[in-house]
Amino acid sequence: GQDNAFPWIERDIGIEFNEWDVPVVDRTTFQTTREGVFVGGDAAWGPENIIWAVEHGHQAAISIHALCEGEALTDRPPYGMNLVSQKMGLHSWSYGSSYDDSERSKMSHVELVERFKALEVEVELGFDPEQTAVEVARCLNCDIQTEFTSSLCIECDACIDVCPVYCLTMTENEPEEELRLYLTAPAENPDQDLYVSENLPQTARVMVKDEDLCVHCGLCAERCPTAAWDMQKFDLLIPYAGKPTWIETPETALTTS
Repeated sequence: GQDNAFPWIERDIGIEFNEWDVPVVDRTTFQTTREGVFVGGDAAWGPENIIWAVEHGHQAAISIHALCEGEALTDRPPYGMNLVSQKMGLHSWSYGSSYDDSERSKMSHVELVERFKALEVEVELGFDPEQTAVEVARCLNCDIQTEFTSSLCIECDACIDVCPVYCLTMTENEPEEELRLYLTAPAENPDQDLYVSENLPQTARVMVKDEDLCVHCGLCAERCPTAAWDMQKFDLLIPYAGKPTWIETPETALTTS
C-alpha cells in the first residue's frame, strides 16, 4: 500500500515509534532508539524522492561502519570537491562556450484521437535531430563554475561588456543592501549570496557576480585578456562507508574538504 506499516516490529524491543507510528530515527546517524538498528527512506520520514532514499542508505552505511569500528556515529566524514580548469588553450575550453537564448523546444504529441485507440500508444513523440541540437545548445553547463583571480584583473570591462545576462559588475565595495542596488542588473533575491572579489589592483574596486543570473556560458573567460576569469569543472566527492572523501593525487591537488 501507500502507508508505512510496522506490525511486524514488536513494541517492546527498544524501538520507539512517533505519532505517525513510524520509528523514531536520528536524522544525522539514521539510527533508531535501539542501538544497531537503522532506518531510512520512506520508512523513516514518509514519501520522499528516491534520490533521498539512496542518500539515506549511504549515511546509514557510514553509521554502521562506524558502529562496527567502535567509532562515534556522530563523527561524519566531510564532503569534498574538485575544481579543475577546463582551459585547453589561451582562449579555448573543453566545452562549448557559446550562449543561446532559444526558448525550450515544444514537445510533439500524438493526436488525441490516436491516443485512445490503444493503451500502449506513446504520447510524446520526442525531438527530431534539429530540435535535439537546439536543446543541447541550451545546456547551462551547471558543473562548470567561474573562478576569478582578482590580482590578474586589469579592469578592462571586457567581461562585463560580453556577459549576455548582465551578471557582472565592477563597483565600489558597499554594504550588501546598497551593493545589490548598484549592480548592472539589480540582485533582487536576498537568499542568493553575491560573489564579491578582493579589491582589484588598479582602483580597489571589487568584481561582483550574481549567481542567480549566471548561465555558465564562459564568455567572460573567453574574452578576458589576462585569464583573470577561468572556467573550472566542479565535482562533488561523496564519502562512503570506510572510505575517505578523497585521495590526493596530482590530478586532485585542488581538492578541498
